[in-house]
Amino acid sequence: MITCIKGKLIQKSPTFIVIDVGGIGYFLNISMNTFENLPLLEKDVFIYTEMIVREDSITLYGFHSESERQLFRLLISVSGIGPKSGIGILSGVSLNEFKSAILTANTTLLQKLPGIGKKTAERLIVELKDKFAKLSIHEEGSILPRNDSVEEATLALESLGYNKSMANKAVNSALKQIDSDNYSSEDLIKLALKFTLK
Repeated sequence: MITCIKGKLIQKSPTFIVIDVGGIGYFLNISMNTFENLPLLEKDVFIYTEMIVREDSITLYGFHSESERQLFRLLISVSGIGPKSGIGILSGVSLNEFKSAILTANTTLLQKLPGIGKKTAERLIVELKDKFAKLSIHEEGSILPRNDSVEEATLALESLGYNKSMANKAVNSALKQIDSDNYSSEDLIKLALKFTLK
């Protein structure tokens, strides 16, 4: 079982990273929360991990904090929530916001997350409310041409579970809030994610 990885960050995107450890590259799926806390490429990074073993695959998921990994484990313990949905949820809302939504039974916010309908939102609340009350889950801590940034941001949102229409709408809304032409796809994705929750 791989529980953490420390090495050189050699590749990163809003949905995955590659870490070089002694000449071996480890591919890890990540959330936007983790992406926003990554160092620059070629810098050393320490990532908490969760290894999901299936009959036909072994997949690593990476987290910038123990709290995020702890929440991921809780999410995938809920019926109907798999690892991909768990990462999508972590990308669409902060840890504190999600915890608050569960404790206050805010189904409206939960249903705005990718892949979460009314029944799943209610199930999340029922199964996690008591667990959250007992846990301390809290926050820790290249410029592309315009068209490339827009395309990458849209594809990133789709890979997190948002449909194409919602992804386009969120990215377009984000574009209206950006004054300068010099912005990265990461800036656009971060802002677009906020619009998916409105």
